Amino acid sequence: MAGGAKARRLPRVVRERQMLDAAVLSFARHGYQAASMDEIAELAGVSKPLVYLYLNSKEELFTAVIRREAGALLGAVAAGVGVGGPEVPPDERLWAGLLAFFTYAAEHPDSWVVLSRQARTQGEPFAGEAARMRDGIVRFVAGLIGEAAAGVEGGGGITPRDVDALAQALVGAAESLAGWANETPGVTAKEAAATLMNFAWAGLGNLMKSERWSPR
Repeated sequence: MAGGAKARRLPRVVRERQMLDAAVLSFARHGYQAASMDEIAELAGVSKPLVYLYLNSKEELFTAVIRREAGALLGAVAAGVGVGGPEVPPDERLWAGLLAFFTYAAEHPDSWVVLSRQARTQGEPFAGEAARMRDGIVRFVAGLIGEAAAGVEGGGGITPRDVDALAQALVGAAESLAGWANETPGVTAKEAAATLMNFAWAGLGNLMKSERWSPR
């Protein structure tokens, strides 16, 4: 019996992954306040005392979930942007990043619910963790817009402040569109990414040519 028990013992990293996977599902279903440590333990196939032994408290568990899921999303976007290297035109890199973003949100809907809804509505420290993730994505997008402007003679008169504002607007639109796409049957990640790309890049293209809209 002792030998069998030892054979079933899993490495700590595997146990923690099981607990975090279970926590993502529970937090997405019920929200932070209503999520049960009993349910998380049951979904992970471990005892509740073991969850507390590994992750100390519900607050630390939720923080660990946000950090892991945010890191995975940022990693996916960075990998998408990096495909092909810096010689790829900025619009193609932005497309790759958007496609990676929407693909991740579509393939990990529970993770996206936790990051886009649960983390932001529970106050600190959770909202701060979500904000850091968003800031990372905004930096990626701002870099691409800045590269595009730098590649155009005169840069379309786009200032660093313009770049920051455009990046914030684009990421905000992406977040909203990802939630809608996940809740609308039949909408694919590629379709969502193409919708935003067509909406945003056409306008950015005009800006690069100094063609700005202004109220009459």
